[in-house]
Amino acid sequence: MRQWLPHDPATLATTLAVGTIGALLATLLHLPAPYLTGPAALVTLVGVMGMRTRVPIVLRDGCFLVIGTSMGTGVNPEILAAAANWPLSLVALSLALLVIFLGGAALLQRFLEFDRISALLAATPGHLSYILSLSADTKSDLSTITVAQSLRVLILTLLVPLAVGLLTDADLSMSARPEPVMSLIHLGLILALAALLGAGLKRIRLPAAFLMGGFVVSALSHGTGATPGLVPVWVAVPSFAIMGTLIGTRFSGISVTQILRASGAAAVLAALALVATLGAALSMHWVLGLPVTNLLIAYAPGGLETMAALSVMLDADPAFVAFHHAFRILLLTFLVPAFLPRTEPET
Repeated sequence: MRQWLPHDPATLATTLAVGTIGALLATLLHLPAPYLTGPAALVTLVGVMGMRTRVPIVLRDGCFLVIGTSMGTGVNPEILAAAANWPLSLVALSLALLVIFLGGAALLQRFLEFDRISALLAATPGHLSYILSLSADTKSDLSTITVAQSLRVLILTLLVPLAVGLLTDADLSMSARPEPVMSLIHLGLILALAALLGAGLKRIRLPAAFLMGGFVVSALSHGTGATPGLVPVWVAVPSFAIMGTLIGTRFSGISVTQILRASGAAAVLAALALVATLGAALSMHWVLGLPVTNLLIAYAPGGLETMAALSVMLDADPAFVAFHHAFRILLLTFLVPAFLPRTEPET
C-alpha cells in the first residue's frame, strides 16, 4: 500500500513545479504538444543536473486514466467501420518493427561494440518494463540498456510532434476543439468504472492497465452515445503535463557519464525508428489513404502511454492508435525472446 503514496511530498511538489514551468515555457515558445514536450525536457534536464524527481504511482495511474478516457472520447461508429483497412496497416507496422529491432541491434554490435544480447534488448522498439525484466535475467549491460531505452523514448516524444508538424497541417498548439464538454457526472462515472477495470487489468499484468481501462470504458460509452463530450480542459491538460513530467523522472539519479555512454545508441535507435516509421506511414498513406498523423503516432515506437497522449493532443484517431500500439506490445512479447540465445555464453 505504501508504494501508492508519495514518500517525499517535497520532492513531489518540486517535480510538479518543474513540470509546470516546462509546460508554460513550451507554450510561450510555441513548441509542438507543449504540455507534454515541455515538462519532459525540463524535468529531464534538472534530473541530469542532480535534482531528485519523482511521480508516485497513484498520480501516474490517475493521469493514465484521464488520458485513456480522453482517447475514448474520439471513438464513434465511423471510426470503427474504418477498421476494415487496418490489417494491411498492421503488416506495415510489423515490418517496421523488424527493421528497427534487427537493424538497430546490428548497428549497435557493429559500430558501438555492444554484445549481441545487450544490442537486441537495447534495440527493442518499446515494451520497456518487459525488456528491463529480460535484461535483469540475462548477461547484459542493464544500466546502458535502461538509459538508452529511456533516451529513445524522450527523443521520440520530442521529435514525433515535430515530424507531424512538418508533414501535415495538424494543429500542434493543443488549442481546444470546438466540441461540447462531458458533464462532471458522466466523467465521474467513467473514471470510477475505468479505475475498477484498470485495477483488474493490472492484476493480470497488462501494460498500461489504467490507460487501457480508461480507453475501453470511455470508448464504449462514447461509441454508444451514452456519455457525449470531451474531457474538460482543466482535467486533461494537467494529466498531459504529468505524463511529460513522468517521462523526465526516468533520468533522476542518472549521471552525465551514463547518459553519454548510452547517447550514441539512443541516437542511432531513434534515427532508425524515425526513418522506419516515416517510411511505413507514408507507404500506408499512399496505399490506404489513411491520415499521416494517425499513422505516424500509431507506428512510432515510443511508450504506449506517451503515444496515447500524443494521439489525443494532436487529434489523431484514438482507436487506430491504441489498437496498433497494443498490437506492437503483443508482437514484441513473443518476438524478442525468439531472437535471444537459448543458452548464454560462459564468462
